Amino acid sequence: MEGRLLGAVAAQDEDEVARLRQRVAQLEKINAVLIDRVERSTDMQGGAFSMFETAISLEAVVRERTRALEDALDRLGDANAELGAAHAAATAARVMLRDAIESLSDGFALFDPDDRLVLCNRAFLKLFPEFEAIREDAPEFSELASRTVHSGTTIGSHIAPERWLTERIAKHRRAEGAHVQAMADGRWLQISELRTTDGGIVGVYTDITSVKAEDARQRALELAERNVALQATLDTLSEGVCLFDARRRLQGWNDAVHHLLGFDDEVAGPGIDTHEDLERWCRDHCGLDRGEALAWREGGDERVATACRMGARHFVIRTVPLNNGGMVVAFEDVTDHVQFQQSLTETAETLERRVAERTAELVEVNRQLVEAKNEAETANRSKTSFIAAASHDLLQPLNAARLFVSAMGGHDLPEREESLVRQASTALDSVEDLLETLFEISRLDAGAVQPEVAEVALGPILHALRVEFAPLAQSGGLAFDVAETGLWVRSDPRLLRRVLQNFVSNAIRYTEAGRVSVEVTAEGGDIAVTVRDTGPGIARQDREEIFEEFRRVGRTRKIPGKGLGLAIVRRVSAMLGHEIGLESAPGQGSAFSVRLPMAEPIMAADEPAAASVRAAAGDGGLVLIIDNDPAILSGMEALLENWGLDVVVAGGPDEPAALAALEQGPALLIADYHLDDGMTGDEAVALLRARAGRAIPAMVITADRGEETAALLAARALPVLHKPVKPAKLRALLSQMDVI
Repeated sequence: MEGRLLGAVAAQDEDEVARLRQRVAQLEKINAVLIDRVERSTDMQGGAFSMFETAISLEAVVRERTRALEDALDRLGDANAELGAAHAAATAARVMLRDAIESLSDGFALFDPDDRLVLCNRAFLKLFPEFEAIREDAPEFSELASRTVHSGTTIGSHIAPERWLTERIAKHRRAEGAHVQAMADGRWLQISELRTTDGGIVGVYTDITSVKAEDARQRALELAERNVALQATLDTLSEGVCLFDARRRLQGWNDAVHHLLGFDDEVAGPGIDTHEDLERWCRDHCGLDRGEALAWREGGDERVATACRMGARHFVIRTVPLNNGGMVVAFEDVTDHVQFQQSLTETAETLERRVAERTAELVEVNRQLVEAKNEAETANRSKTSFIAAASHDLLQPLNAARLFVSAMGGHDLPEREESLVRQASTALDSVEDLLETLFEISRLDAGAVQPEVAEVALGPILHALRVEFAPLAQSGGLAFDVAETGLWVRSDPRLLRRVLQNFVSNAIRYTEAGRVSVEVTAEGGDIAVTVRDTGPGIARQDREEIFEEFRRVGRTRKIPGKGLGLAIVRRVSAMLGHEIGLESAPGQGSAFSVRLPMAEPIMAADEPAAASVRAAAGDGGLVLIIDNDPAILSGMEALLENWGLDVVVAGGPDEPAALAALEQGPALLIADYHLDDGMTGDEAVALLRARAGRAIPAMVITADRGEETAALLAARALPVLHKPVKPAKLRALLSQMDVI
């Protein structure tokens, strides 16, 4: 390429010199013609002088043109000298480049932008000797590739000439790097083709036959090692394995086949060379009962597992077709497994018989349990009925006694009789408290009390405790402190108040001197309410015992009490899921606490106006009492008359006394809840109000502390007093209703 470039530059300079020589010749010729014309001309009209002047001017022009021509010739000489030096340098560089290319052991070829061969070395011609005859003609690459196809230099040109030619030309034109060609004489060439800056292509042809041979040896070594590892792996399998090629010839096996099929130890077996031989051996020698287990599977079939027998042994034969057309046959001896399965089947049958027998026994036991459960439920219902009846039957005479004693207390009595009345009242208080506590424990155990958990403001509950127990603490000479708080908790307000009442009541009862305090602390997401006292304290070994019924320990045995308060606390806290805590030591007081989940405050809805229980009292302040117990009627009549009220008593709303009282316009109706003939107190009140034609103020007295009864009476806006009636509570309610 460089030789061509230098030749082109030299040709251009020679053309320029030729043009300059031609121009000089023309100027010399013009100059000679002008001088000759001047010398031969005559001045017919006296113009010789002007012609002389003209000649002088022309001579000056010719002289200037001659000097310009001489300068151009000098420059041309310099250019020729430089051109000669450049030509010599290019020739030297071309020689050096050719020597360098010829020194390469790899073949080298250079193609111009028109894809014509510009330069190549001897190594290239040794690889492709068919190019020797045409290399001076600058052949195109497609012509060289065609000669390769005709000469069969590469294997590809032998196998698929047209395809090889198309792919080879395409790879050459892409010139994207290296690719490998297999030569017909067994050699391997790596051809690296890259595009030059002027659009040509340079190719380097490297003989990699030795590299390929080493790679083949390495691959063979790896394959041999892999075969050894595969054989070792097969020999470790407990299954017998045979490998067949596409022509159904035995290619490999493992040691387990020898043992399972009884082959000779030295070879696979006498005549076992093909799949057909294996079938015959297993059928004739081993006693295979299912010939299809060894049927040849084509490559598209899935693996097949067949359970069969060979003599006394049980086998599972798996056939796995291979992608190359061969197949693998695996033999697994499952005799032990089959025998184990049979033993399991026999065991299962035995167990089924035993299960059937036990099931029959369990059915009988279950029947007995159902009967026992029904008896227990019946007993529980009987217990509940008994408690309800007992509460009524026990509290009825107790209520009458309370009323009589209270009525007697309203009279002026001698000192001894007055003392006896006070003692009787105290005894009745103890009996009343004991019965109420026993009934409450019984109702808790029977599940008759269901908690109603909600967000509860703690402040009002503590305020009620302060009001309720402050007089009792003051009478005992104790300081009584109750914390103020705005915290809210999640609990049942009625049951929570009962727990705190028992804590405070016990603290005041068993503390001789000092103080009782109710404290509130927030701990994480919980609120702890603690009742702390300066009482005698409780020993560690007694802490569980005090929560049992009728149990009191230490010096507390001498203090009046029933030992049931903490038993109620344990039942209520378990029902609500509240944790009860106790910190105490003998002589250092006690601290009982209940841990409650904290709640977010809620806006208090406007409470509906309570149904009016007041009415304008009649002028006579008449009170009509309805009760089916004559003793209670007598006691209530005596008590209310002592308070200055007019009283009319009747056993039912249909008695003449009740009807006569309605005509007088009673100021208040007091009705027992359980009346004769299944009538209830609220029904009696409704009947009397209907007869009177107005809503007479009324209250109901009952020994029934059930939730349903309380809800029913609250829905009908009827105040309730529970038996035995405390005169103070009765008088307070009468005062609230403007009867007294």
